[in-house]
Amino acid sequence: MIKRTLFFGNPAYLSTKNEQLVITFTDDKPSRTVAIEDLGMIVLEDQQITITNGLLGKLTDRKVAIVTCNSQHLPDGLLLPMHGHTEQVERIGKQLDASVPLKKNLWQQTITAKITNQHGLLKEKGKSSKRMEYLAKNVNSGDTSNHEAQAAAIYWQSLSRNMH
Repeated sequence: MIKRTLFFGNPAYLSTKNEQLVITFTDDKPSRTVAIEDLGMIVLEDQQITITNGLLGKLTDRKVAIVTCNSQHLPDGLLLPMHGHTEQVERIGKQLDASVPLKKNLWQQTITAKITNQHGLLKEKGKSSKRMEYLAKNVNSGDTSNHEAQAAAIYWQSLSRNMH
């Protein structure tokens, strides 16, 4: 079974109860739970995430990798269980050893999908953009023309106009 990866980009309090990961948000959103046995990796990006030691213990017991990020949102730490998970270690090793052309191609695919999704939402809101279509179709390897930033500017400006 493919394990889930959870990404936390906003403040949250992470704890455990009944073999579940309990996610308590700092705003008015209701708490959520996720079965720990379904998890393969957790990425902690926001600097205001609190995680209990009890949860860390249960995650490592279930061989869940935990990635922490710095204030620039870049990965800076990796917690792996001491009783290794060979599939996980192999996958992370392959990602680290990937060639630069492969990494650039994967980044191109990621940015293309991101811009396509942003444009799709704008279309749903009646804010279609020919420029967004162009940017999505013309992302080059490694996004050296920075289409991601150009599309983000259009996307957020269009959304903020929609909110007022």
